[in-house]
Amino acid sequence: MCVTLREKAETVLRSLAGETARLRDDQWTAIEALVSEHRRVLCVQRTGWGKSAIYFVATALLRANGSGPTLIVSPLLALMRNQIQAATRAGIAARTINSSNLAEWNDVYDEILDGRIDALLVSPERLTHPDFRDYILPKLAEATGLVVIDEAHCISDWGHDFRPDYRRIRSLLDGLAPLTPVLATTATANTRVVADIADQLGRTLVLRGALDRASLHLAVVSLPSSAHRLAWLADHLNELPGSGIIYSLTVGGAEQAAAFLRARGHSVLAYSSNNEDGERRIAEDDLVNNHLKALVATSALGMGFDKADLGFVVHLGAPPSPIAYYQQIGRAGRAIDNATIVLLPSDQDLPIWRYFAMLAFPPEKQVRAVLSALGRAGHPLSIPSLETRVDLSRGRLEHMLKVLDVDGAVRKVEGGWVSTGQLWLHDTERFERVSAARENEQTTMLAYIATTGCRLEYLRRVLDDPEAGPCGRCDNCTGSFMKAEVSDDSLQALRRFIDSPGVEIKPRSIWPSGLQAIGIPLNGRIPISEVALTGCAIARMTDIGWGEEIRLFLSNCGPDTTLPDRLLNRSLKVLSDWVEANDLHLEGVVAIESRRRPALINGLAVAIALKMDIPLLGALKYCDGAAEPRQSNSARQVASLYSAFTVSSEPYDPKREQRGTVLLVDDFVDSGWTMTLAARVLRRAGTAAVVPFALATVVGRD
Repeated sequence: MCVTLREKAETVLRSLAGETARLRDDQWTAIEALVSEHRRVLCVQRTGWGKSAIYFVATALLRANGSGPTLIVSPLLALMRNQIQAATRAGIAARTINSSNLAEWNDVYDEILDGRIDALLVSPERLTHPDFRDYILPKLAEATGLVVIDEAHCISDWGHDFRPDYRRIRSLLDGLAPLTPVLATTATANTRVVADIADQLGRTLVLRGALDRASLHLAVVSLPSSAHRLAWLADHLNELPGSGIIYSLTVGGAEQAAAFLRARGHSVLAYSSNNEDGERRIAEDDLVNNHLKALVATSALGMGFDKADLGFVVHLGAPPSPIAYYQQIGRAGRAIDNATIVLLPSDQDLPIWRYFAMLAFPPEKQVRAVLSALGRAGHPLSIPSLETRVDLSRGRLEHMLKVLDVDGAVRKVEGGWVSTGQLWLHDTERFERVSAARENEQTTMLAYIATTGCRLEYLRRVLDDPEAGPCGRCDNCTGSFMKAEVSDDSLQALRRFIDSPGVEIKPRSIWPSGLQAIGIPLNGRIPISEVALTGCAIARMTDIGWGEEIRLFLSNCGPDTTLPDRLLNRSLKVLSDWVEANDLHLEGVVAIESRRRPALINGLAVAIALKMDIPLLGALKYCDGAAEPRQSNSARQVASLYSAFTVSSEPYDPKREQRGTVLLVDDFVDSGWTMTLAARVLRRAGTAAVVPFALATVVGRD
């Protein structure tokens, strides 16, 4: 008896998903189009629908017919790990090349060239790596039997998670052998994104399904402050079903929330870009195996994380887009009947959205500066070398180079980046359109929070789901609203937690690369004789409680003024506790001169000297003509600060006599280079030790 292609496909599916699994109609339509018709297919289906089954079944069938291996472009390590496990169940030999398995790359390259693997998973960033792009990708493109673009909304400018590296896929598609099938999948694409992806793929069959998730029960709980949000979560976390994810908009917020929830007896871990890959992998496994109640995560835990019985998703603050929100809540309720989705919005959401929006593509003038620097160099420049030549943070510089690479203006080679000499035009109109679209998404997210209609219907309509209708399950549909009640016990515990000793100011230990090329004779590890001790601040700027209070004061205080009594008293309390806990013996206070807030910093230094009964040694002043550094990249900041300070003026002249341990005072610490260079000057002038102190720190360094 002749076995049909669909029967073969069903057999592979059962090895993936169990003996009762059967292909959905659109799954079969996609598989048939890929395997029999060698078409390009865009599949837009809700999270958990079974999009990955399409490409693994198609891979097995194509390989059985003698086709080459499948190339899967996948955005996240967590997603790759889950996909490799699924492929193994189907008897598919799958490997990956990514930043976590550097030692295996050569072996994987050999397996690719020898035809020993059925599927290769790579990140979009790998497509631009010189070795892979120049030697492996051309051979793979010629021989591959199927190309899969997972989370394909990242291709589109209009997608909520656009990534420049994904645009490189268009070049990959142009290099494929004729009739090579291509599959693109996503759960989060409205009509505009679908049209954009289909245009980039060409001759595309679009399969789009309804986005209803019958297991999801959506709710919004509005609370008066960030403190109330976290206290509410501490009160109600154990009432939420199973285990889940708590999303935070910032790294600092995730870490603080996780620390407080653990202090209240909840089994949670923080999960963000601050964690090493190994730490993240262990955390994911602990959640999957129900060893944790929740991961408190940034968007680093997003696309592709697969836990079929995830019982809840809570957001401490709203994402800037309802499309991104739908994607994140889609982690829950895949294989269970009921999953709880709770949004706890904050009045700080909009400022955070605006801050991240500022990190978008830089202005044309900065782009021209980068192209000019590459053109003048005449040889490849690494990113650290470029940082010494242009006034951009590392993150923004890396993002810009990726976009310019796709546009053909620059190219990544061994040793760094080079200019191609190709004419580049700044697409101002396009950037303005995208910026306007992002602002519209923010407005739409605020409308979701305020809506009195069905919440899931609202999200489905934003995603242009033609079958959108009332879900009958959300708080607005049922009239069953979650209580916005917070216990006094949790609020008091949170206040005690907030009032615990301040946060560390850790000293910089290594100079930025490339400084010698611009005449700054610093490189390598900072000598121990020039390094500050670990200091402290009241809070991180992103922390609830004191962090919020400091942030609001610094942004709203207007003309330079002294600290209000509440913040001054808190500063003195944190510093006294820190000095006692670390057995420090301070012999004086030095302020870093400020041209923006001299009254604030000098007043703080005077108050500290009086409180601790130690001499006020004056201010570490800027030399004539020196300017306070702007917040640019590390190399530029160090260059601007290298000769900026003088210690020869009265009343503080450490050259006159040996000084012991001094306290170095500033308003806040961002990159840490001002404190580092100021401490270096004091140490080189004879100060035995320097302890930094500031009102707040800003999480994140380039």
